[in-house]
Amino acid sequence: MRVSISVSVVGFVLTGICACHSSENQESAKDVYQAKIDGAVSCTSIGLYPADSILYMQGGGSEYKSSVINIGKPTVQVNGMVWIPGGEFSMGGVNPAGMQDGGKETMNDARPVHQVYVDGFFMDEHEVTNAEFSEFVKATGYVTIAEQKPTRKEFPDAPEENLVAGSVVFTPTSTADLSNHYQWWNYVHGANWKHPLGPESDLFGKENFPVVHISWEDAAAYAKWAGKRLPTEAEWEFAARGGKAGDLYTWGNQFKPDGKWMANIFEGTFPAHDEGSDGFVGIAPIKKYPPNAYGLFDMAGNVWEWCSDWYRPDYYEKLANAGVAKNPTGPESPFDPQEPTERKKIQRGGSFLCTDQYCTRYMVGTRGKGEFRSGSNHVGFRCVKDVEKKTVARN
Repeated sequence: MRVSISVSVVGFVLTGICACHSSENQESAKDVYQAKIDGAVSCTSIGLYPADSILYMQGGGSEYKSSVINIGKPTVQVNGMVWIPGGEFSMGGVNPAGMQDGGKETMNDARPVHQVYVDGFFMDEHEVTNAEFSEFVKATGYVTIAEQKPTRKEFPDAPEENLVAGSVVFTPTSTADLSNHYQWWNYVHGANWKHPLGPESDLFGKENFPVVHISWEDAAAYAKWAGKRLPTEAEWEFAARGGKAGDLYTWGNQFKPDGKWMANIFEGTFPAHDEGSDGFVGIAPIKKYPPNAYGLFDMAGNVWEWCSDWYRPDYYEKLANAGVAKNPTGPESPFDPQEPTERKKIQRGGSFLCTDQYCTRYMVGTRGKGEFRSGSNHVGFRCVKDVEKKTVARN
C-alpha cells in the first residue's frame, strides 16, 4: 500500500529528509517510508468485536479433536535441532476477544479450525541468533535486503535521494490512539541486522539474541546455506502445540501458570512504556523462558518467525472444505485485503511487542503476515530440516 497522510497524523520525523526539500519530495519520502512500515508491520488492530469466543473452553472447544501423533523416531540426530514427530492435528484458533488476557482482535483469519496432517521433521530449538547469522554472512558475503537501498522498481515515482537503505524500527510513543501504527513505527536509515536500532547501535553483547531486520528472502537464503528450509505454517503450528490439542498458548491454557511469565511480550502501557515485568524490556536472548512439550524455546513472543507460505485470510476455508489436508504448503499466490498490492508471507509466534491492549498473536493458533522483502526489529526466523523416511524407525 502506498499511503500519503498528513505529518500531524504520522506523528514522527521522517529521518533524513532535509527541511529545504520541496513539499512534493517530502510526500514522496513519506510514500516510501510508510510503504516500508506497512509491509513490515505484522499485525494491526482492526477494531473487531467479540462474537464467538464462547467457543473457547478447556481444550479449545468442540472444534478441536485430539491430536494423533506419529510414533516413528529418527535414527539420527541433528545438532541444535529437535525432532518433531508429525501427525494429524486441529489447526487454527478460536476468537479470543472477550476472554481474560484475550485482547480485542477476533483473529478471523485463523478460522475455521481444520484438520491437517504433517510428516515428521527437525526444527531449530531456538530462533537463529546474531552469531549464527554472522557465520552465514562471513561464509557467503550475503547482503540483506535492509542493507540495500530500495529499488526503483519498488518505488518508481520516488526521488533518488529518498531511496535510502534502512529498516523499520519500533519507537515507544505516548498515545491513546492505537488505530495509527505510524506513530510508533519509523523507517530508520541504516537500520539492519548489524545495527538493530539504527546506525549508532551494534550487536556487542547480543550474539545470543535472535537476529532481526530479516526479510523472508534473507531467511530463505540462510536456510538454504544451512542445508535447511523455512517451516510451512502447518509445520510451525504443529510444533508449537507440542502434541496438545486446542490450547490457547504453547504452554497450556493459563496465561501465567503459578504467576510465572512464559514468554517475552509487552507489559505496561502500549506503545509508550514496556515495564519488563517478564524480565526483559524489548528483545530477549534466546532460551530465557521454558520450552514447550517438544523442547522448543520462544515459540511465543520475543520475535516473529517467517514461514514458507504465502498469506491469504481465506486459505483455511479452502483447506477445511477438502477434508484432512496433508502437508499443506500454503496458497499459490498471496492476498491481503488490507493491502492487496503487497506480496505477504506468513509469520508466526508474535513478538516482544504483543499485548492484550493491541495484538495477542503470541496465542498459538493465530497468524501474522509481512511483505516478503521487508523486515523490522521484531522479526526473525528459525529453520526446519527434512529427514529421509528410511532413517525414521517405528517404536
